[in-house]
Amino acid sequence: MHRCRKSSPTSPQSSGAKPNGLPYSSWQLLEHIRLAQADMLEFCTSAKYKEKKWPDDYWPKSPNPPNARAWNAAVKAIHSDRTQFIKLISDPKADLFARFPWGDGQTLFHEACLIIDHNAYHLGEIVTVRRILGIWQQS
Repeated sequence: MHRCRKSSPTSPQSSGAKPNGLPYSSWQLLEHIRLAQADMLEFCTSAKYKEKKWPDDYWPKSPNPPNARAWNAAVKAIHSDRTQFIKLISDPKADLFARFPWGDGQTLFHEACLIIDHNAYHLGEIVTVRRILGIWQQS
C-alpha cells in the first residue's frame, strides 16, 4: 500500500493564504474535506440524519485556521472518519446497494464513491494552492 508522507503547511499563516485568483486557502479546503466527509459518514450511519445548510455548514468562514493545532487536528479527524467509513463498507453484512430509507436513493456504494471523488478533487486543489504559494515540498 502506498503511504503519503505527513504533510502540513509551513506555518499557520501560510495555510490561511489565498493565492490571487483562487477562492480558498489550504485551510478552508482541508476543513471543507473534513466537514463534508463527516457529514457523509453521519448520513450513512444515522437514520436521524438532518441535512445541513449549504454552503454555511460545509465551509469555514475564515481563510485562517483558528489556532496552530487546527491543521493536524483536521487531518487526524479526516483519517479517523475515513477509517470508520472503511469499516462500514467492509462489514460483510453491509449491503452496498441498498437505498437509505432516509435518503433520496443514495446507497453506501454511492457515498463511498462520493467521498473518494470529493476528497481527491479538493486534495488536488490544496496541492495547487500550495504550489502557487511556493510551499509545496517535492519528494
